[in-house]
Amino acid sequence: MLKFHVKAITMDVEGNFSVLLTDEEEKKVLPIVIGPLEAQNIAIPLQGITPPRPLTPDLLKSVIEQLGGKPEKVVITDLKDDTYYAELYIKQGDRVIKLDSRPSDAIALAMRTDIPIFINIRLAEFTYDMADLKFDDGDS
Repeated sequence: MLKFHVKAITMDVEGNFSVLLTDEEEKKVLPIVIGPLEAQNIAIPLQGITPPRPLTPDLLKSVIEQLGGKPEKVVITDLKDDTYYAELYIKQGDRVIKLDSRPSDAIALAMRTDIPIFINIRLAEFTYDMADLKFDDGDS
């Protein structure tokens, strides 16, 4: 497994959102296309904003904690038919529970709990070199 973290949320010219996951050296990036609500759920903690009311990932965090669990890690496991798959690992007492998850939901929870995000090494072939990416900050 390779350790990655959230670098940014981007929007392309057609209005599609992606979460950009980068490796620890920020040399490789894995873009995952997500919906606008999912982008918001990731962007809010990325920007250091605390919403006035809990959003779905905030509720999930509270439920896990109230039931005696502790989120441990997120693993982006696979890519099938242009869809990424993820697993969320939760420690509860002596056991670790592995839950199937959409990457966007697991990443939104990771942003709120400061747990690591990993990608399966097989997904490295879908990463890009960060130096090859061009960003328009909208000021031009």
